Amino acid sequence: MVKKYNAGEFFGELALLYNAPRAASIYAKSDDCILWALDRETFNNIVKEASIKKREIYLKFLSSVGILQTLKENEIQSIADAIKEEKVKKDENIINQGEMGDKFYILEEGKAKAIKTFEDNVTNEVFSYGEGDYFGELALMRDEPRAATVKAVTDCTFLSLERESFKRLLGPLENLLKKNSELYQMYSSTKK
Repeated sequence: MVKKYNAGEFFGELALLYNAPRAASIYAKSDDCILWALDRETFNNIVKEASIKKREIYLKFLSSVGILQTLKENEIQSIADAIKEEKVKKDENIINQGEMGDKFYILEEGKAKAIKTFEDNVTNEVFSYGEGDYFGELALMRDEPRAATVKAVTDCTFLSLERESFKRLLGPLENLLKKNSELYQMYSSTKK
């Protein structure tokens, strides 16, 4: 496989991060190619510093999320290490009703809404989300398709956990999540 790199792109980071041999050779296609290089120590310091700052931000935010406040500090740290940040533009769907779920989401910035389409094709907004709210847990806990579509009302930033991380890290919250899921049943069973 041939990969072409353009101005502003970087390569070779995996060999530096994992102290491993290079996986491929890179050749310049023109005589006016200018490259910048970082040694392993400098690269690792930059990456570690950025990683530590991001982790501190995540820890502070996650500690303020209501559902997570019963967790121990080391459990929140594990979540902070496992989450991924995702950005979604206004009016984009984050999840779609009927899809199989593979992620759990916590809304970090913005607003979103849950929309449910009922059997008679009537569509209603059944829930709205703000910063610190979460969704997507039902499909993961029950291994069922998504019960509603969640759409961004504004540009949004989410923190997401993959299915395996969700099950491993949020196990202590399963009873609380199940109890809270009863509220969804109440909201989503009524049409406006």
